[in-house]
Amino acid sequence: MQQNKVGEQKLFRLFGHFSLAFILGVSILDAESFADFQRGQQSAFTKYKDENDNAFAKYLKDQWKEYNAYKGTPLYEKEKPKNIIPATIQTPQIVGPTIFITLKEPSKEEPKEVLTPKVKDIQIDFFGSQLHFYKPAKSETARFSPETQEGITSFFHAMASSEYQELLTAIKYTRQDLLLNDWGLYLLVQKIADALYTDADESKLMQWFLFNKLGYVTRVGLANKNIVLMHHSAKIIYATPSYTIEGQKFYALGNWSTNSPGSLYSYEQNYPGANKALDLTLSSLPRLASSTQTKSLTFKNYADYHTIKFPYNQNLIDFLATYPQADYETFFNAPLDTQSAQALSEELKKIIDGKKASEAMNIVLRFVQNTFEYERDQEQFGREKVMFAQETLYYDKSDCEDRSTLFAFLIKELFGVGVVGVKYEDHMAIALDIPLQGDKILLDNKEYVIADPTYINANIGQSMPKYRSIQPQSFVVLKAR
Repeated sequence: MQQNKVGEQKLFRLFGHFSLAFILGVSILDAESFADFQRGQQSAFTKYKDENDNAFAKYLKDQWKEYNAYKGTPLYEKEKPKNIIPATIQTPQIVGPTIFITLKEPSKEEPKEVLTPKVKDIQIDFFGSQLHFYKPAKSETARFSPETQEGITSFFHAMASSEYQELLTAIKYTRQDLLLNDWGLYLLVQKIADALYTDADESKLMQWFLFNKLGYVTRVGLANKNIVLMHHSAKIIYATPSYTIEGQKFYALGNWSTNSPGSLYSYEQNYPGANKALDLTLSSLPRLASSTQTKSLTFKNYADYHTIKFPYNQNLIDFLATYPQADYETFFNAPLDTQSAQALSEELKKIIDGKKASEAMNIVLRFVQNTFEYERDQEQFGREKVMFAQETLYYDKSDCEDRSTLFAFLIKELFGVGVVGVKYEDHMAIALDIPLQGDKILLDNKEYVIADPTYINANIGQSMPKYRSIQPQSFVVLKAR
């Protein structure tokens, strides 16, 4: 199995000639000093480092419009079943070639030199990695005052006139160094801004400024004198308040799974050159500091009990726990970390090698069915939460889509067969592109055999009675690995 190597090294390697820097001042500008600051901004246009800032700063002074919030699309139209009645145990079909799993050699990374910055202006803990940053010179005047559109414009003036270029370079370097996707970048910028500002509104304005400079379509709005930070996503982010501005969806990610900030005032025009939508795809895992733990999982396959042990990185679990409700393709196509995947494959290989294909696949199905206790997300987390396969292994309890992400990953990795997620209005199952008899679904004129990792004791080809006559609501097609 070949996934992104999380690595065992601690990531205290920071940037040599790069280091981020930010504002540490927390003084409050009084009315007189703020008036002086405003007068100083009249000449600031000629001092901007980026010619795009002149036009954008002028645009921020134009009339803003009111936009209404949409509370967010739920993942499921109906509640998932509270209890699952197990299937009657039946002997599975024993067909297909004899299986002997071939394990791929995990990729190895060369150790990186650990570099210590000369000055430690600010430090953040990024999931176990202690990262140090410099602050931009001349940025101390960037404050949200007054708490109006004028205050937002003034904040932009101050940051655009500061020495922020090294900051952007260091963010880009850090992103590359830690293999961060867009969500990882979002968290990095958020942690940096939060370390700079104790005031939540000023932190959001800093994030807004940085994401504009990083080329992302981003907005801020005013709601009851508070800043609302919004990111454009081309795909739906579920259960997250959103606003439609000039035909584009903007999501208030700071409010995901919480109450909507309500209507707000904002502007229409993108920052010049900013055209990237936030993409939550997690095709490879971030390179985080190692905090290795070990877990044992026990399951029953007919009369036989098996115990599987595997290591995992607690820092990765903590990172995944922050994820908003992205589309199902994001969760189904994300990998396990290398150490977990390798150990899990080795353990399952001991059990299924020498078995016929159908029997081997049913053993993997039994593993996912019988290892974890069934519990809905609302009872476990107080909200809907789709788990990555890595998280399903970590938590003792899970529900239908969580088990489906794990089972889909294992089947695809171990056997290389086609896998499809099958979503009903209140349930999720899996279907496989294999020549077995049983309950099937039709997708693109092709038949797939149902395999339900939540229907305890069911074999491949057995779906829950409730769903045998129901047309699936949608499908999740897994990418080839």
